[in-house]
Amino acid sequence: MTTNHVQTNREVWDNIADWYAERAPANWAADEPDWGIWKIPQSELPVLPADVAGLDAVELGCGTAYVSAWLARRGARPIGIDNSPRQLATARAMQERFDLHFPLILANAEEVPLPDACADLAISEYGAAIWCDPYRWIPEAARLLRPGGRLIFLANSVQLMLTMPDVGAAGETLLRPLFGLHRLEWPGEGVEFHLPHGEMIRLLRRCGFEVEDLIEVRAPEGAQTAYDFVGLDWARRWPTEEVWFARKRS
Repeated sequence: MTTNHVQTNREVWDNIADWYAERAPANWAADEPDWGIWKIPQSELPVLPADVAGLDAVELGCGTAYVSAWLARRGARPIGIDNSPRQLATARAMQERFDLHFPLILANAEEVPLPDACADLAISEYGAAIWCDPYRWIPEAARLLRPGGRLIFLANSVQLMLTMPDVGAAGETLLRPLFGLHRLEWPGEGVEFHLPHGEMIRLLRRCGFEVEDLIEVRAPEGAQTAYDFVGLDWARRWPTEEVWFARKRS
């Protein structure tokens, strides 16, 4: 029987909230944003636009909301959306600790309680990008964005998903088909969603977006990660992550 991914993922992220709470202060205090599991600096992996000052932004699946904090420090007006009460509790604690405040809303990024055309930028580092159904959250992002608004999201690469076992680290053998790739249920670790590149491009275009770029992320030499689902040697040969950039048609 197919699980309710929204409730399942809320429970998963509530259960691991303490691990992320330990890392939240360093993320909030960072002088320069860094991205993904290899923590690649913004100067080497330019995910954020060069100028976000004055933009209304929504972070879809904000977790402890450090991306929103980075945006706020650069003059944007972010709103953080997350499905996990405990992750948002950490985000609120960080707001008090760093005296940096912006709205935080408990909600599923597939159904955001904000009005149409309220944002210039929608962004997700993991978050909605893998934990929400793309056939629901991408149309929702399109609804939230004004014409000309940008959608940016970082997720695991398709190649990683094809070589990831149910338990353990990615290897060099294809373990699941590309065709039909969509919903993946990891034992005890929640429900993720991934689409092949062609289907993602078609979905974005159906929702009114033009794809502007796709960065397939290579781990830097000597990089380290706190995660154990992929090794550095693998990530130097194949992309662990990918960053999509799209703009809503005017």
